[in-house]
Amino acid sequence: MRILHTSDWHLGRTLHGVDLLDHQAAYLDHLVDVVRSEGVGAVLVAGDVYDRAIPPVDAVNLLSDTVARLAEHADVVLTPGNHDSAIRLGFGASLMRAGVHFRTRVPDVGTPVVLDPAERGGSGGRVAVYAMPYLDPDAVRWELADGCGCGGDGEPREVNQEPTSAKGPLPRSHEAVTAAAMRRVAADVARRRAGDGGPLRNVVVAHAFVVGGQASESERDIRVGGVDSVPAGVFGGAGVDYVALGHLHGPQTVTVPGVSRETTGQGREAATTARYSGSPLAYSFSEMHQKKSTVLLDLDATGDARTELLPAPVPRRLAEVTGTLDDLLGAAGDPHTDDWLRVFVTDPARPAEMYARVRARFPHALQVQHRPPVTAEREVISVVGQGRDPLEVTHEFVQHVTGAGPDQAEAAALRTALERALASERSA
Repeated sequence: MRILHTSDWHLGRTLHGVDLLDHQAAYLDHLVDVVRSEGVGAVLVAGDVYDRAIPPVDAVNLLSDTVARLAEHADVVLTPGNHDSAIRLGFGASLMRAGVHFRTRVPDVGTPVVLDPAERGGSGGRVAVYAMPYLDPDAVRWELADGCGCGGDGEPREVNQEPTSAKGPLPRSHEAVTAAAMRRVAADVARRRAGDGGPLRNVVVAHAFVVGGQASESERDIRVGGVDSVPAGVFGGAGVDYVALGHLHGPQTVTVPGVSRETTGQGREAATTARYSGSPLAYSFSEMHQKKSTVLLDLDATGDARTELLPAPVPRRLAEVTGTLDDLLGAAGDPHTDDWLRVFVTDPARPAEMYARVRARFPHALQVQHRPPVTAEREVISVVGQGRDPLEVTHEFVQHVTGAGPDQAEAAALRTALERALASERSA
């Protein structure tokens, strides 16, 4: 089967106050075009579909329209991340059209969505997709404490209901709850293999920070007890062919160490492939050098996973420029007039009307900072203390921040402010 793996859409997000919904819509148009042109049988969205638990109405409408368009050509499996509200994302899931699967319930982690190309008139083997919503250890460590997802009486439990057995909760860590979820996956894979139900490949969709992945500034902190990561080995040994990861915004492969599946029909070992698709847009300047993409995955009859990164459209480039204001307003700034910019102005003294002049030259500048050259003298930090004139210290502070001491008017204003402060202390 040919599968499209994407994640971290963050619908409704802004970039330094700029609304990105039109740019996100352009990416989703691109996604629909890829599904049509590449013969994709399934689209997997590995969490953070929305940017926040209560998304704006326009973002909800965009998701609804996109899912309907994708489902005309492929099955769609979506699961929430740490930014989403699982309840809101999964609302009405039972009423969705055939081929759309919102997997938001923790008890379902060991029950796959079984995709059969024949049901859409296609060819190829069936694929079992085990979709894991973001597993918050504090919320699910009771729920996942027993291996089967049942209470002591064997009946399914409701979300966050403590087990009726005497067994306590799982340790308070991402590793513990993800490993427990993968044990359920492994048990179901083994059961299906024992039943000899025909060719079946297995895919896990998970939203987590896996050890070995490179983070950027725009991912929300998910640390619990000072730890935010899951060892990659947790995903091995379960008979899984591919792990479609979400959370980290840079596309990257994660090595699953020392793990191989059982010998395939061709008598050779095949390793589990794990990959982050990354976000479709850059959501911080730390991501400006990332090449945004979507993963096109082909699973063959032996379970080998072949992946190709399809470049995502770039609505507007992120860039950073540094230099004196005169340089930036001159030829050095020519290549960046249409970019989203972070601008560092390096004049020794802050130029007059610096922000207005930068914005006139670069209408899409998002950050403008004065960063004068650092000198050894400016690195000396002074404090007010016995034997030090407070006014002298304030002058040194101005020199440290701006690169130049206060002029005559500024010195007078500093003196007046200091005298008033001292007078206030004396009258208190």
